[in-house]
Amino acid sequence: MREGWLEDEYVILFEENESAAMADGYGVAVALPGFKLIGLRGWDDFLVQDENGNIFSVPSVPLDKNHLAAFQMPPGRVNLERDDRYAGKIKWYVKPLIFGGDPKIGDNLVWVSHEEHAQLVRWWNEQYRALKGR
Repeated sequence: MREGWLEDEYVILFEENESAAMADGYGVAVALPGFKLIGLRGWDDFLVQDENGNIFSVPSVPLDKNHLAAFQMPPGRVNLERDDRYAGKIKWYVKPLIFGGDPKIGDNLVWVSHEEHAQLVRWWNEQYRALKGR
């Protein structure tokens, strides 16, 4: 895993050998069959790649194909400017924005580990799919 600033966005990129396990932990195959998880963009969005090699950004919650947006990754190996203040941490909204959470810095914002992030993303996406299925 490599992480750091790519211009003005914090990016986390998974190595090839990590991608499948991370996608499994986040439940990507359930929400986006046929897509490969390649990283996180700005803590809130996943970077995914389709079978044709096209890269998309999609919110981690809701992880839904209707929210895919084309994303241009710089060519070649991406150089990220490491920032030890954020290494190993992911910004998380206690109540995700799609559920009415406040995007401002305050009580709704916490920092979590990668493992906690995967658990939270899966749980909130299950809630989203259950509500959407009603």
